[in-house]
Amino acid sequence: MMTKIIRTAIIQFDIRLGDVESNLAVVRKRIATLAKQGTRLILLPEMWSTGFANDRLKEFSETTPRVLKDLSGIAKKLHLTIIGSLPEKKKAGIYNTAYVVDKDGSVAGVYRKVHLFSPTGEDRYFKPGRKAVVSETSLGPIGLMICYDLRFPEFCRALALNGATLVAVMAQWPAERVTHWDTLLKARAIENQLFILGANRCGIDGNLAYAGHSRIISPYGEVMARAGKRHATISATIDLRVVERTRKYIPCLKERMPEAYG
Repeated sequence: MMTKIIRTAIIQFDIRLGDVESNLAVVRKRIATLAKQGTRLILLPEMWSTGFANDRLKEFSETTPRVLKDLSGIAKKLHLTIIGSLPEKKKAGIYNTAYVVDKDGSVAGVYRKVHLFSPTGEDRYFKPGRKAVVSETSLGPIGLMICYDLRFPEFCRALALNGATLVAVMAQWPAERVTHWDTLLKARAIENQLFILGANRCGIDGNLAYAGHSRIISPYGEVMARAGKRHATISATIDLRVVERTRKYIPCLKERMPEAYG
């Protein structure tokens, strides 16, 4: 029987560029604490193990299988689901890839970032993914988005139409555009009538400051848990039955008229 009430959490931290062991140590410690609190779903930021060490992506992508193996063991031992984005090496090149590690230790979902942020040159270092992904997990269907994806409303809508009742957004969103982050997270939750978990990093990398502001948002747009701009762990218990009730009360998805949209 699928779980309807889930204790969820987001780990927000300052990712150390290229320091896989340090970043993994932070995540291990915080996951252990969250597991004791009954957490069943944990979301990590974008590229959480390495940061955007673009000149050494190939080298750092080779650590991803080991990091995944580590997460798999943690998830299985503590009976929880962990989601986060890591560099993935394939024959075609390097992808910014979100992995869903389920409570049995298996990889239940893999999503390669579709929208690459050209202003910072992501498209020069990464290959783009080609499809939206809704991961079927022990907790139900979870849609996956990474950072810049948040600016494309049709992308999140595709996840909702494909069965997502919760969407996990992993990011390294800069502080100078934090109002966009806060607003778009709420908009995606309200317009698709689902839960949004937005995990952003904090801290400074070179001359770029990151926003933090991780959020857990209900289908009504209520901010159930929020972080500031520093290291934080936030949690909220979500009831997936709220999605069904919200969609029944205001049937936006049923009353779409795509033939009128051009």
